[in-house]
Amino acid sequence: MVAVVRAAPASAAPQAVAAWLDSLAGTYPRDDIDAFRAAFDYMQQRADAHSAPDGEKLVDRALATAGIVAGLKLDPASIRGALLAVLPAAKAFDAADVASRFGDDVSGLVAGVARMDSIRARRVGATQEERAAQSENLRKMLLAMVEDIRVVILKLAERLAALRWLMSGDEALRREVAREVLDLYAPLANRLGVWQLKWELEDLSLRAIEPETYKQIAKLIDERRLDRQRYIEDVIETLKRELASSRIAADVTGRPKHIFSIWTKMRRKQSGIETLYDIRAVRILVDDVKACYTALGIVHHLWTPLPGEFDDYIAKPKANDYRSLHTAVIGPEGKPLEVQIRTREMHQHSEYGVAAHWRYKEGASDRHDPAFEDRIAWLRQVLDWKDAIADTSEWLAAFKQSLFTDTIYVLTPQGKVVDLPAGATPVDFAYAVHTNLGHRCRGAKVDGHMVPLNTPLANGQRVEVLTVREGGPSRDWLNPELGYVTSNRARAKVRQWFKAQALDETVAHGRAAVERELARAGVSSLNLDLLAAKAGYAKPDELFAAYARDEINLRQLQTAIKAVAAPAPGPQAPGHEEGVVTRASRAAGSGSGILVVGVDRLMTGLARCCKPAPPDPIAGFVTRGKGITIHRASCANLARIRAREPEQMIEADWGSRRDEVFPVDIIVESGDRPGLLRDISEVFSREKINVTAVNTLTKQHLARMGFTIEVAGVEQLKRALALVREVPGVLGAARR
Repeated sequence: MVAVVRAAPASAAPQAVAAWLDSLAGTYPRDDIDAFRAAFDYMQQRADAHSAPDGEKLVDRALATAGIVAGLKLDPASIRGALLAVLPAAKAFDAADVASRFGDDVSGLVAGVARMDSIRARRVGATQEERAAQSENLRKMLLAMVEDIRVVILKLAERLAALRWLMSGDEALRREVAREVLDLYAPLANRLGVWQLKWELEDLSLRAIEPETYKQIAKLIDERRLDRQRYIEDVIETLKRELASSRIAADVTGRPKHIFSIWTKMRRKQSGIETLYDIRAVRILVDDVKACYTALGIVHHLWTPLPGEFDDYIAKPKANDYRSLHTAVIGPEGKPLEVQIRTREMHQHSEYGVAAHWRYKEGASDRHDPAFEDRIAWLRQVLDWKDAIADTSEWLAAFKQSLFTDTIYVLTPQGKVVDLPAGATPVDFAYAVHTNLGHRCRGAKVDGHMVPLNTPLANGQRVEVLTVREGGPSRDWLNPELGYVTSNRARAKVRQWFKAQALDETVAHGRAAVERELARAGVSSLNLDLLAAKAGYAKPDELFAAYARDEINLRQLQTAIKAVAAPAPGPQAPGHEEGVVTRASRAAGSGSGILVVGVDRLMTGLARCCKPAPPDPIAGFVTRGKGITIHRASCANLARIRAREPEQMIEADWGSRRDEVFPVDIIVESGDRPGLLRDISEVFSREKINVTAVNTLTKQHLARMGFTIEVAGVEQLKRALALVREVPGVLGAARR
C-alpha cells in the first residue's frame, strides 16, 4: 500500500526530528519551522515520560500525528496543535501557558482534541448509562468540530498514527481500535471529504480485523500488477493523444486501488475481483467543467460505455461535496475500464475535503468556501437533532446514519434543486424546503401526478407539496414501518412540533391547577412572576409545567404562595406599607360605596387590570385629575406604582353594601366539545350573572375560555366558579 501522507520520524531521536523539520522547509518558511521546533521541545519536556494507552510513547505519537497533518499541508497552527495535542493525556496541559507561548488558536485546538478523546464507538451490549455517556461525548465532539473544524482533522490524524503503530502491537487492542475507526472515524473522514486519511484508515482497519482477507486481495492485486500496469500505460497514452488532438490540456494517471474499497465492492456484488470495473482505472484532470464533459465524449467515442455505470457527480455532488464524472467502458482487449474525470480544483477537494479550507497558502483566500460552510451546516444540523430526539442511542444512530447516507436531487415547482438523503419522501422534501411547509403538508404531486406521502423520490423529479392553511404533522409520520419520513432532519422537526404541543398542554394543565390553589388560598390575583421566582423558576410557564409534571408538590406551592402573599413585616397595621403615609380617620361612605381614608365624597374608579370586588383587600392610588383608582392589594401593577410613587398611595376599604355589580375576569379550561360554551353560559344565566365579554382559544382539543362577568361580590363569584367546574369536560375555572 502506498503511503498517502508524509510521516514524521518513527522515533524521537534528535537527529530524526531535525531531519523531519528540515523536510518541511520546502512548504513552510523558516519562522514556522522554528515555531514547530519550539512546540516540540515544549511537548517533549512535559510528556517524555508518558505513553499512550496503546503503549506508544506520547512524544512519538505527537510526531507521527504532526507528520500526517504536515502531509496534508495544513496551516502552521494545526501542526503546532498536533505536536501539543498529547499534553492532556500526560496531564501537562496548561491552557493559559500554551496560549501565551503559542497563541489562543493553538490552545483551542489542543483543548478541542482533548474533548474528542473521550468518544468511543458504540459497543454491542453497552448499558443505557454507557450509551447515554457516549452520546453526550459525541455531542461534545461535534461542538468541538463546529468551533474549529481542524480539531477533527487532528483527531483523524492521531487515529491514523495509532493504527500505524498498532500494526505491530497487541492484536486484541489493534482489532478494537480498528473497529472503532471503521464505525466512526473513517465514515467521519468520508463525510468531511478528507479522502487522504479515509483510504488509509479503512485499509489499515481491514488489515487489522480481517488479516487473511486483506492478504488474499493484496496478493490477487499484486499477481496481476505487471499486466495491469502495462494495460494502464497503453490506455494513458491513447487518452493523452486523443485529448491533445482536441486541444484539451489534461493530466492522465492511473488511479491507485484501495483494498478496503475492493473488498466492499466484492461483498456487495458477491463476485470475484475480476468482475469489478474499477480494478483497471485511470483519472483525467482538466482545467474546467466544460473540458470535463468534452473529455467524457472522447472516452465514450474511443470505447463502448457499459450500461448503468455512468455517474455525474458534477451536476449532482455527493453529500460530502465530492464532484467528478465516473464512467465504465469496455476498454482495449475487451476488458472493463473505469475512468474518472474532474477539474484540478475538484481533485484537490476530493483528496483533502474540508482540510482544503485550511491548506497552507491557499487557505487565506478560501475562507468563504461554500463546500466548507455546507459541512459546518451539517454539523450544526446534527447538533439540533439532539434537542428533538430524547433517546440518546437513537440520536447516536441518527448521527451515524447521516455519515453514510447517499444523496438524491429533486426540483421544486420553481426549478430550485433540493438535495435529500436517498429514499426520501415528499414529507422529507417539504421539511427540507421549509419547516412550516412540512407541518402543513397533506399531499404531494410528483411530476404532475398525485402520489402517497410515503412514496420514495428519485433523482430529477419535480415535487409539488399540497398543504392546508393550518395544522400539524401526523404521529404516523414517526412510525418507521409506514415510511413517511426517512431523513433525520424531518424526523427531528416532527418531534419538535409534538414536543412543543405537549409542553403547551402541560402548561395549560399546570396553570389551571395553580390557579385553583390560588383561589383556595383567597389570593387568585397574586403576582405570578413573583410566585414563580419564589418557587425557584424563571417564568410562570415553567412553574406551571413543573407543577403539572409533579416536579413541585402541593406543599412547596402553598409555601411559595404564602411567602408572596404575606404582608410586609413591621409594626404597621394590615394593609399599611412601609414608607407610605396613612391617616387614622375614616370618611363616610363615598358615592361609589368605597371608603377612602381622610377624604369625603371623592371620585373613585375600579382598576381594569385587576378588577377588584368585595371583599377583596383594596388600596387606592391618587390619579391627578381623575380621582382615585382602586386596585386589589395584591395587584402587580399596584406594587410597581407603590415602589415608584409611594406618596400617591392612599388607604381604602369597601363601604356599606349597595346594589352594585363589579366586573371580574375568569378563565375556564376544558376539553373541547360541541355545546361547551352553551352549557357554561347557562350556569351564568341561572345565577343571574351578566356576561360582558367572551374570548375562546382551542389548541389540540383543549379549550381555554376567558369571560368577563359582573358579580355582586366574591361570594357570588366563588359559587359561580364552583358550578362551572361541575360542567362536563371542564378541567378548571378560576379568577384571573
